[in-house]
Amino acid sequence: MSAQPVSFVGATRLVAGREITSRARDKGFLISTGITLAILLAVLVISKLTSGGTTTYHVGLEPGAGVSAQSLQTQGKAVGVQVRVRSGGTDALLRKGKLDAVVGASGVRVHKELPDRLRAVIDATQQQAVATQRLQQQGIDPAKVQQAFAVTPLRVTALDPPDKRSDRRKEVAFVGTLLLYGQLLTYGIWVAFGVAEEKSSRVVEVLLSAVPPRALLAGKIVGIGLLGLGQLLLLTVVSLGVAAALGVVSIDSDVLLPTGIVLAWFLLGFAFYATAYAAAAARVSRQEDVQNVTSPMTFALVGSFFAAVYASNNSDATLAKVLAVVPPFSALVNPPLVAGGGATAWMVALAVVLMLGAIAGLVVVGARLYEGAVLHTGSVLSWRSAWRSSRTRTTPS
Repeated sequence: MSAQPVSFVGATRLVAGREITSRARDKGFLISTGITLAILLAVLVISKLTSGGTTTYHVGLEPGAGVSAQSLQTQGKAVGVQVRVRSGGTDALLRKGKLDAVVGASGVRVHKELPDRLRAVIDATQQQAVATQRLQQQGIDPAKVQQAFAVTPLRVTALDPPDKRSDRRKEVAFVGTLLLYGQLLTYGIWVAFGVAEEKSSRVVEVLLSAVPPRALLAGKIVGIGLLGLGQLLLLTVVSLGVAAALGVVSIDSDVLLPTGIVLAWFLLGFAFYATAYAAAAARVSRQEDVQNVTSPMTFALVGSFFAAVYASNNSDATLAKVLAVVPPFSALVNPPLVAGGGATAWMVALAVVLMLGAIAGLVVVGARLYEGAVLHTGSVLSWRSAWRSSRTRTTPS
């Protein structure tokens, strides 16, 4: 009794499951995930350590210095630094780094150099003290002079004020776009090498005896794509969780919106590039030739990334808006432009429609090229030969 033939959907599911289970156990995948996660966490920790905190200076105050501890601390708050004052101070404490400066009657002593912001605090405090003393000598009340100079600053009205929320969304989107670029490049190459590996080991001949070529292609793209999406979700969730715990970011719409956009464009971008990588890799029989035949897709990705950098810094430029709509550039250019408010709703809709159309066309062409080249062995097969040698495989009912 003959075995019941597998449907296209069933065959695709089987191949996708095989790709996920085999590659998820691969040491290279696990190591790359760990390294990427470690880099992201290191960046977050460094960002926490190097930003956001108030600079603190330690100052020793000798008798006869002419300034008070309170005046130093008050002036420090005015310039955004914290000044901690102690009575006296020795050169040994300066050399050990326990004190940043010692203020005395003869001037200021430091170990190597006086920080600019601390210099501003000490100079302003000393000038205020000397001015107060001279006014008192002239019989003038310093408080009245200070009151006379307490003028309300002019009101400033900006015609185009900066949008801090937009800048924050752009920053999150750019980091997400960087991850998106890495995922599309890595998993696109995975698809290509997977196709070449199966051809060189003749495994593809065994697989094609059970499933049609197009189901094999679809299953490979779906399986590796789901694995890539899972890795991207893992990196995103862990990174956002750690960033929130460290206080680097707060999880709100300004973070979730660009994150969702990046994830959505991964699905669209991967479907496009993975199909192209698979069709190109089917033309070769050796893994050593994969890089040569897939270079156009790699160049397109690299160019798209630089276009995304350009769009992040020039969201109002016409070129940025065009690139955010036109495939394949839209996969990387659209997220930072949308996050920064440079793309309207109709532009986003048009970008998605055009990308879906490009994917549909590429799937038809790529599937035929893959079908015509997947069983070829020997030298690199030309695009024309792959197209001509394609054949329609029907599944018996």
